[in-house]
Amino acid sequence: MPRSSLPFFELAKRWLLTGIAMLLLVTLSLGLSAAYRQSRLPVGNPITDGRALLRYALPIDNQPVRDLQSSLEDIANQLRANRRWSAISSDISKAGSILSRPEKLLASIPEERQAKAEALIEELKGQLTALSNAKEAKDKNQISVERSKALNLVGDLEDLMVQKFPYEVPAEYSNLPQLKGRATIEMTTNKGSITLIVDGFSAPVTAGNFVDLVERGFYDGMKFIRAEESYVLQAGDPPGPDQGFIDPATGKYRAIPLEILVKGDRAPTYGITLEDAGRFREQPVLPFSAYGAVAMARPEFAPDGGSSQFFFFLFEPELTPAGLNLLDGRYSVFGYVTEGKEVLEKLRAGDTIESAKVVRGAENLVQPQAA
Repeated sequence: MPRSSLPFFELAKRWLLTGIAMLLLVTLSLGLSAAYRQSRLPVGNPITDGRALLRYALPIDNQPVRDLQSSLEDIANQLRANRRWSAISSDISKAGSILSRPEKLLASIPEERQAKAEALIEELKGQLTALSNAKEAKDKNQISVERSKALNLVGDLEDLMVQKFPYEVPAEYSNLPQLKGRATIEMTTNKGSITLIVDGFSAPVTAGNFVDLVERGFYDGMKFIRAEESYVLQAGDPPGPDQGFIDPATGKYRAIPLEILVKGDRAPTYGITLEDAGRFREQPVLPFSAYGAVAMARPEFAPDGGSSQFFFFLFEPELTPAGLNLLDGRYSVFGYVTEGKEVLEKLRAGDTIESAKVVRGAENLVQPQAA
């Protein structure tokens, strides 16, 4: 991010470390009181998987498919909890029960997509059998593999349920590219390749700007300018005095507004942090709870000052607990890395983005209309 924003990140990091130290001291003084622990923890288990967050972020209204997804997502929790086989059996059984009533899933599918949806449901049933077999063998690794395959199919089914872009972006941002849907970016670096999915349903202006810059080849050959282990990896600062993208059509710095969709809201909030809006307790649809979250960098005191610089959030549970970090509501998350997380671990300042290409969803990019 621009140099002016570095102090906040350093301050946030110090706050987090200090807060953790204080929490440990207080916890020890209270004898690890269960009541105290419960008062500090967020309700439920924060989701730390970017793919899962993207699935839940889709603008659809079909409770059976959400229940199907939830039952399959929960298997990962049970695997981490000392292989609770009975709970895994219950999750698989619930998923099977939902698939046995396909009409409730198909109710949200447009007529022209019904045949594809029916094929996906049949494929899901077969995948559930494979998952059940892996569970019977108590093969933890195979359960994870089959679960991931099943959830990918659920994601495909949910994609078919999205019928139109769910809201109008404020007219004041009509001069900026907008992503009316999702796009998949393949980024090749000197350390390997990364795949990320950017979400225009939750951040159409931020994601649209990023996809537009990728399409222009703006990031090709650009170096990562900052890397902090277990914290952030940043890029997008072009050579020369400018710290963002200068639009050749206008000759001006393209400024991107802070854009955050809060859970329960119909459309994003623009130009103000959730803290300044008095909504610091509320959660964004796309939070900083997953390793490889992709967010727009900006000057510290300029919510609408972002442009081309972005960063990958390198989630570290001890430093930035999911649901308890200081970045949610301050910066616009617009996607997640879905493949190549091991590459993120290797990248350092000075490494290079050799190329970035849109491999899916380019048709969702809407360019501003000429005046």
